[in-house]
Amino acid sequence: MDNNVGSNGNGGSAYRFRRIPRHSLPHLKLDSLLDENLDHLPHLSELVQCYRSDWIKDDNKYGHYESISPVSFQNQIFEGPDTDIETEMKLASARQIKAEDATDDDIPSSSGRQFTNSNVTKHFGQSPLPAYEPAFDWGNERSMIFGQRIPETPTTQYGSGLKISVKVLSLSFQAGLVEPFYGTICIYNRERREKLSEDFYFCVLPSEMQDAKVPLEPHGIFYLDVPSASVCLLIQLEKPATEEGGVNPSVYSRKEPVHLTERERQKLQVWSRIMPYRESFAWAIVPLFDNSIAAASGGSASPSSPLAPNMSGSSSHEGVFEPIAKITSDGKLGYSSGSSVIVEISNLNKVKESYTEDSLQDPKRKVHKPVKGVLKLEIEKHQTVYTELENVSESGSVTNDSLDQGDSIADMMFPKSPGKPQSGNSKWITIDGKDVSGNGSKTQGNLDFCADDCQTFDFHTTMRNEPFLQLFHYLYVYPLTVSLSRKRNLFIRVELRKDDADARRQPLEAMHLRERGSSLQRCVHTQVAVGTRVACYHDEIKVSLPAVWTPLHHLLFTFFHVDLQTKLEAPKPVVIGYASLPLSTHAQLRSEISLPVMKELVPHYLMDSGKERLDYLEDGKSIFKLRLRLCSSVYPINERIRDFFLEYDRHTLRTSPPWGSELLEAINSLKNVDSTALLQFLHPILNMLLHLVGNGGETLQVAAFRAMVNILTRVQQESVDDAERNRSLVNYVDYSFDDFGGRQPPVYPGLSTVWGSLARSKAKGYRVGPVYDDVLAMAWFFLELIVKSMALEQTHLFYHSLPLDEDVPPMQLKEGVFRCIMQLYDCLLTEVHERCKKGLSLAKRLNSSLAFFCYDLLSIIEPHQVFELVSLYLDKFSGVCQSVLHDCKLIFLQIICDHDLFVEMPGRDPSDRNYLSSVLIQELFLTWDHDDLSQRAKAARILAVLLCKHEFDARYQKPEDKLYIAQLYFPLIVQILDEMPVFYNLNATEKREVLIVILQIVRNLDDASVVKAWQQSIARTRLFFKLMEECLVLFEHRKPTDGMLIGSSSRNIVGDGPTSPKYSDKLSPAINNYLSEASRQEVRPQGTPDNGYLWQRVNSQLSSPSQPYSLREALAQAQTSRIGASAQALRESLHPVLRQKLELWEENLSAAVSLQVLEISERFSVMAASHSIATDYGKLDCLSSIIMSFFSRNQPLAFWKAFLPVFNHVFDLHGATLMARENDRFLKQVAFHLLRLAVFRNDNIRKRAVIGLQILVRSSFYFMQTARLRVMLTITLSELMSDMQVTQMKSDGTLEESGESRRLRKSLEEIADEVKSSGLLKECGLPENALLVTPENFEENRWSWSEVKSLSDSLLLALDASLEHALLASVMSMDRYAAAESFYKLAMAFAPVPDLHIMWLLHLCDAHQEMQSSAEAAQCAMAVAGVVMQALVARNDGVWSKNHVTSLCKICPMVSSEITSEASAAEVEGYGASKLTVDSAVKYLQLANKLFSQAELYHFCANILELVIPVYKSRRAYGQLAKCHTLLTNIYESILEQESSPIPFTDATYYRVGFYGERFGKLDRKEYVYREPRDVRLGDIMEKLSHIYESRMDSNHTLHVIPDSRQVKAEELQPGVCYLQITAVDPVMEDEDLGSRRERIFSLSTGTVRARVFDRFLFDTPFTKNGKTQGGLEDQWKRRTVLQTEGSFPALVNRLLVIKSESLEFSPVENAIGMIETRTSALRNELEEPRSSEGDQMPRLQSLQRILQGSVAVQVNSGVLSVCTAFLSGEPATRLRSQELQQLIAALLEFMAVCKRAIRVHFRLIGEEDQDFHTQLVNGFQSLTAELSHYIPAILSEL
Repeated sequence: MDNNVGSNGNGGSAYRFRRIPRHSLPHLKLDSLLDENLDHLPHLSELVQCYRSDWIKDDNKYGHYESISPVSFQNQIFEGPDTDIETEMKLASARQIKAEDATDDDIPSSSGRQFTNSNVTKHFGQSPLPAYEPAFDWGNERSMIFGQRIPETPTTQYGSGLKISVKVLSLSFQAGLVEPFYGTICIYNRERREKLSEDFYFCVLPSEMQDAKVPLEPHGIFYLDVPSASVCLLIQLEKPATEEGGVNPSVYSRKEPVHLTERERQKLQVWSRIMPYRESFAWAIVPLFDNSIAAASGGSASPSSPLAPNMSGSSSHEGVFEPIAKITSDGKLGYSSGSSVIVEISNLNKVKESYTEDSLQDPKRKVHKPVKGVLKLEIEKHQTVYTELENVSESGSVTNDSLDQGDSIADMMFPKSPGKPQSGNSKWITIDGKDVSGNGSKTQGNLDFCADDCQTFDFHTTMRNEPFLQLFHYLYVYPLTVSLSRKRNLFIRVELRKDDADARRQPLEAMHLRERGSSLQRCVHTQVAVGTRVACYHDEIKVSLPAVWTPLHHLLFTFFHVDLQTKLEAPKPVVIGYASLPLSTHAQLRSEISLPVMKELVPHYLMDSGKERLDYLEDGKSIFKLRLRLCSSVYPINERIRDFFLEYDRHTLRTSPPWGSELLEAINSLKNVDSTALLQFLHPILNMLLHLVGNGGETLQVAAFRAMVNILTRVQQESVDDAERNRSLVNYVDYSFDDFGGRQPPVYPGLSTVWGSLARSKAKGYRVGPVYDDVLAMAWFFLELIVKSMALEQTHLFYHSLPLDEDVPPMQLKEGVFRCIMQLYDCLLTEVHERCKKGLSLAKRLNSSLAFFCYDLLSIIEPHQVFELVSLYLDKFSGVCQSVLHDCKLIFLQIICDHDLFVEMPGRDPSDRNYLSSVLIQELFLTWDHDDLSQRAKAARILAVLLCKHEFDARYQKPEDKLYIAQLYFPLIVQILDEMPVFYNLNATEKREVLIVILQIVRNLDDASVVKAWQQSIARTRLFFKLMEECLVLFEHRKPTDGMLIGSSSRNIVGDGPTSPKYSDKLSPAINNYLSEASRQEVRPQGTPDNGYLWQRVNSQLSSPSQPYSLREALAQAQTSRIGASAQALRESLHPVLRQKLELWEENLSAAVSLQVLEISERFSVMAASHSIATDYGKLDCLSSIIMSFFSRNQPLAFWKAFLPVFNHVFDLHGATLMARENDRFLKQVAFHLLRLAVFRNDNIRKRAVIGLQILVRSSFYFMQTARLRVMLTITLSELMSDMQVTQMKSDGTLEESGESRRLRKSLEEIADEVKSSGLLKECGLPENALLVTPENFEENRWSWSEVKSLSDSLLLALDASLEHALLASVMSMDRYAAAESFYKLAMAFAPVPDLHIMWLLHLCDAHQEMQSSAEAAQCAMAVAGVVMQALVARNDGVWSKNHVTSLCKICPMVSSEITSEASAAEVEGYGASKLTVDSAVKYLQLANKLFSQAELYHFCANILELVIPVYKSRRAYGQLAKCHTLLTNIYESILEQESSPIPFTDATYYRVGFYGERFGKLDRKEYVYREPRDVRLGDIMEKLSHIYESRMDSNHTLHVIPDSRQVKAEELQPGVCYLQITAVDPVMEDEDLGSRRERIFSLSTGTVRARVFDRFLFDTPFTKNGKTQGGLEDQWKRRTVLQTEGSFPALVNRLLVIKSESLEFSPVENAIGMIETRTSALRNELEEPRSSEGDQMPRLQSLQRILQGSVAVQVNSGVLSVCTAFLSGEPATRLRSQELQQLIAALLEFMAVCKRAIRVHFRLIGEEDQDFHTQLVNGFQSLTAELSHYIPAILSEL
């Protein structure tokens, strides 16, 4: 398996494993180790193998999910009647585009998903799922599963904290830089006096010595666990050793400025070229961190923060650390670029004599003298992220775990997990200043910066509690001091020797030189300690150790003295002694070691026996002190581990006795190894134990297994972060474990056998000790190992035989192994079951581990084998079990169903589809029926998340894939329909989850599948549509102002954690977490790399940028803590951008749901047309109820646009059913909502409503009477009017028509607008001939524009009447006439609907009764009775016939016949038949009777009673009949009384009123006749009308009453004045001769009983033609005006419009003749009146006396006499035509004759008391005759 492990992207590909090459530190030269043949040391080869072999990572283990790119959402427009957001948005965007050519990415998109499939076209809208779960984050959802495995990033060997790179830029001295300087830098802890890293070497050459080819100085790279104030850089400088008598180094530190002379410079240059040895020169300490950060709990600063504030470049100055910014004298902060800081160190301390570590601590610098020079460093701090090295994917970029770039939320404003450092965004700055982001690195994903960068070894590596991952095997040697008795120039040579046999043999090549890149050397030497007795050294010598040490391996130190004077050649060193140090005894020591110095080497100088022969310096004292530091991942310091390795070797090589008891002992003693050592060698130890478990004997297997359990448990307990899976162990399983690279048979059979036998022993009740609980706790580790082992075997098996692109076929486990695994699984399940009941948390964790075991196996072995495990599980946990167990079961399913290939899993039987999905559906459904509420929520959540996962999965975007998935889940719908109560028991949140899923499933199903839901029974189909209605209800978009309370659902959704605040009811519960996370994220300062652009754009809107979020957050916190706080307040607390997103998502969700339900309804309608489903075809109630649901909810514009074509199609297909009587209620609602939409300000919606109404009309032409539709529309219009605001207030306080009303009027007009029609249809997406299409089974096209026009007109009439009524609201109480008229208009407008007609008539009746207009009120009651009677006669349901109706019409002409035809059509639910009964008719007839008698119009009463009597006759209600006849008697008596009264009876007075003036509005230039009570005089009515109309005048108009009745010419009137002209008029009898010149005396015509029904009136106006206002009789003309009213009095109203006015003119003489003839006929009438009995003379006498007195009494000569004087004398007589003259004379003669007769009759009638009066009359008559005879001589002969 050399490189058979490729890298792969997809779950099922052949290359399941990915090889991750190890990155060893570049300069670790370990060839010596690898070159040796390690066969004789199996443990070593195991170690080397463990550190060197590539890591192998299973890419599928943690799931692999590629989601499609997010959907972008558009704003949905929800219009109200008075909004037109659409237009506003268009205008706004037009303005915006003008202002700046806006680019697309300026518009904040919102996360969601994009549909990539091509057949989107067949859907009406987006899928509701992306809007429901707009921030779907698979990783996040997974991480919430209990026991979820979290992938660990492999620990890199170089620690996890900070990485600091240092580069030396320059060194300069005041005296000048002439000789080369060398130096070391390391990280040093001052407090602990401890070196933390090996040295980094640098050298600075003077410019003349620099070689052009030498590359740049490298960066030294240091690693540091935790920043702390005591950590600093220790810099030590060296220079070539000083020549005796040459230039003293003190030139560099003199106080006064000094420059080297030319000679000194030359000397130095020459000397430095010949001098190979160096002396120490100066040192400096640079603190890396100031105090402030050290205090901050040691965490590194925020990942992206630049170095400047935290790294200080000051030196120790009076013991105080100063932050960089303050450095002036000692260290200057030069400038800062990027995150690197340039530090100038000017306080270099000159080394005086010897200096030791103690002198570094010396603050007073007694020993030191400052050097006048500056060392310039560039220091840069990097965050070493736990970059997953192995994540270097094909593209070469490193993706890292804390912000997965492939993640679905890559575009979000927030990283998803605020807990982890957001390292994904921190910057790495490379040397050349290029940015390499945290997700890409330059050298094959290595963390190294550049090839020439120098990684220093971090000594902490050997002390951390972490497994070693690198191979390193070094010894660091630190010579400290050599104390001699005389001054020397001393240096030491160090070498590593294999033995001491022969000193002339070459030492081993094991020494590291300072120069980078040079190979290992045989020896190295230290600095020279010049002229001192106690030589101090500061060197670090690094030795590569051999793999195996013998006791003879030793270090040999040789001490040299060198003379520092130039003689003829370069100085030669002289040996002065030797020291040796055997490795095996001292290598592990950390303390100081003192050695004696031998004068010379003798063979075998190490042997104790040789010691005697040796001669020592300084009397054999140990004068040489040194320190060692062993750093090795090969040689364990711990003896027990060494023992184990040793025994392992012996066992493996079969060198020990075969029973292996020493090995057993060694294995058992591993328990006692201290934890650090154990952890450091964890990987190799585990490998070796596994090796033993795999192929040791049974005893060894068990021992090794138990030891493993013990070790694992200890490691787990060491876990710092209490993670369920310890990081080191995860790294082992995930990366290191490679099942011995295929060099041995796989481990899993052995492991499962050992474990299985232990589990079975436990199951059988044997004592297995406490280890068993540990096994359970660590079960996850063993299960994951078994799985990886299997997977590796599978890869080996199929690797070579597979073609390139084929998937590895699943592996069939061998029967024995599988049985073993089954038994093990069974035992573990029993444990879960038992322990769960005791409520142990271990059980839940074990449950998750078992689930993951199945999860993993699904990718490896034959799925049917896994299904056996799953079914074993489900049998154990079958049905509705205890809550805890059920919870385990849900977690189990959740984990398994999250498998990458879940969708593609087979069924258990060949006939099944998908075993897992069917199990899942079954169990989720059971859960919804479970009592535990939290589990219901969880089950709903599992389902929703799964569907989101499929929907957004890049693999399943083809329609056929989506169909397949939908079919998998379809049984869920079937199950819900079977048991609806389960669904109804869920709370709102859960219902939403389930409904979204149902919509998503149905959306992707094809017709053949969907049909199954509708085929079973009518009831099932109804239930399905109940679910659809629930969707519309639960996802309806309410404006945020509708007030949403958190507590709106009966209970809160229960999560595992504390419940998050609830920002939104509609969206998925995950959104609440997302938003609370998001609002916790502070707005970051501008310009940091992890700023999403959205924040930057929005920042300007924040109220106070200084503390942008604290207040908001506080508010949100306060809200969540207060139970029942409103979601509204929470939403307010959100950042504007977030709130905008939230609203956008909610709008889109609502729109998508509506459109989806619409789409389903359309499919249903089409299928119903082919009768292929089970539904009630008589009513189609499913369709009608869902359409009603659409209408009654708040829908977005997009919905209305899609709805109309569907609406049209539905009526095309099902018009006949939907328009049938059974669906009246539905139609009425549809009509109502269409009219409601016709009021909308948004034109798009209003136009669609118009088309909708036209579609209804079209259907009515074919499937119902249009009259019925008219009734419906009239009813709904009336209902709408009560909801709608018809008027609005103008600024001056008066009312005017509202916009709503104007828009409704426009819509009603457009319905009948033939011209605009086709354009409208086209706009709304319908064919232009949509209205003309003839339905099936009809030959001719019945559409008729004229009928539509009349329908539209009648609706407009109703609208106008309602409007007028509303406009009158303010003057209603004052202007009773107008009020009554508006009621009347309403009654007439709503006449097609008897109920409404009657309602308004009764309102009118009440109004009249208040005004005491009894006759009018009676007429209203009559009209009501008439409506009822007509309806009854029309349906032959009553006692009346058409004749009765006719006689009623005579009394009340208003009751016309046209209303009747529609009474039958008006049978609409809630309207019609019930109220139209005989009893109600009788009731209103009796009311009319009562009111007429109050008005004393008795002759009407008689007629009414005659209509009532037939009813009582038919019912044989004799009592009632008796009452009626009594009443009749009374009525006729009253009539008699009226007629016999000497004072003629008048029932009312009549006045003509003319209106002239624009302020009268509609009344302007119109004339009305008013009917007033009989006691109202002209003055009264003048006053009354003036009062009413004065209030209507404004400041510019006055009211004026025209006093006379002359004809008014409107043009001649003054413009600013309004005129009223009021004239008393007389009613005209039917048979009256209006052309007669007689004067009219009304009482004369009351001779007979007549119906007092008047529709003509007259008044006479005298005038003269000579322009005088008044003239004599001879000039007095008379004009008679006859007015015809619209209808007759008594009417339903108090005034009627004059529709015709005619006038006649009478000349003066005709007037005179008329006057005389009038008197004559009055007398004659009186004389000829027949009287019934003689006793009845009294009234006759009185009237006779009255008339006679007016005719012949002397004082009235003015009458007849004046006529004679005027016309028969003088000039006028000559003007008369002879005919006129004769007529006048004849009239006078006749008058006198009748007077004479009357006087005689008078004489017969009078008694004593009237004698005098009679005498006067006679005298008067005689004198009159005498007078007349002057003019008419013939009179005397006539009389």
